Amino acid sequence: MYKVFIDGREGTTGLQIYERLEKRNDLQLLVLPEEKRKDTASRKEMLNAADISFLCLPDAAAIEAVSLVDNPGARIIDASTAHRTAPGWVYGFPEISAHRRMKIAGASRVANPGCHATGFISLVAPLERAKVMSPDFPFIAHSLTGYSGGGKKTIAQYNEHYRDPLLESAREYALTMCHKHIPEMMHECGLLRKPIFNPIICDFYAGMCVVVPLFRDMLDKKWAISDFAEYYKDYYAGANFIKVADPKDNPAYLASSLLSGTNDLEIFISGNNDQIFLAAVLDNLGKGASGAAVQNMNIMLGLDETTGLL
Repeated sequence: MYKVFIDGREGTTGLQIYERLEKRNDLQLLVLPEEKRKDTASRKEMLNAADISFLCLPDAAAIEAVSLVDNPGARIIDASTAHRTAPGWVYGFPEISAHRRMKIAGASRVANPGCHATGFISLVAPLERAKVMSPDFPFIAHSLTGYSGGGKKTIAQYNEHYRDPLLESAREYALTMCHKHIPEMMHECGLLRKPIFNPIICDFYAGMCVVVPLFRDMLDKKWAISDFAEYYKDYYAGANFIKVADPKDNPAYLASSLLSGTNDLEIFISGNNDQIFLAAVLDNLGKGASGAAVQNMNIMLGLDETTGLL
């Protein structure tokens, strides 16, 4: 039985991981009592005793947690942004290639992807590999997300009985155009030009829709909608959690909460002869966070990646 520790179990991602693991009979969850959950010595003991630990912490605390590990057999999955482009860490997006999946399986340090980044990378990384556009292509993307991605304080604000009426409106954020997921988006997609990325928080709990629109005449390969659909279907053939919708079945309205409560991600392709609409719909708490972390754990332990996720 594998020993698993969640450092930061009280946060949104940590709680979601715990809920996905607590009923499994192939794992032993190591849990600190409330009075010791911030005690450094106690955390160090757990991090070194576990086969795999999840870090569900702010970046600085995640870096500190890694420094506490001196057992060479102790493996880490970091859900923070601290190590997503760091040397020695494997970026935990197994569907990106068979080679990536193999690296995750053998890794001692895996960085779990960000939610917005997961949607963007699922769309753009395959195109980069097919040389559909150049690495300095001027990408623009926007992403609508449920408020759960904002963490406990944001969730509390939205759940207040007498809350600010402005919360009923979709709200733009990261207005300086420097969202924390951009570095991993560029790194994983081989981009030389920083994309314009526009995240939007909305008045629903969980779900996400990341959209990447393209001018067809700016592409190196002038693909039609059908070409994109065929390519994505082939690229993600056999993936358990990534599906590609047939363009002829596209809905009139694409809901960001469509896959809430799942670990799935679905790609939609639409548009016209001049402009291409690419969208990735997922649950920001599922494939965008805790579900992806559990999937990576399963791969690292040599288990069926879907265990506890279907």
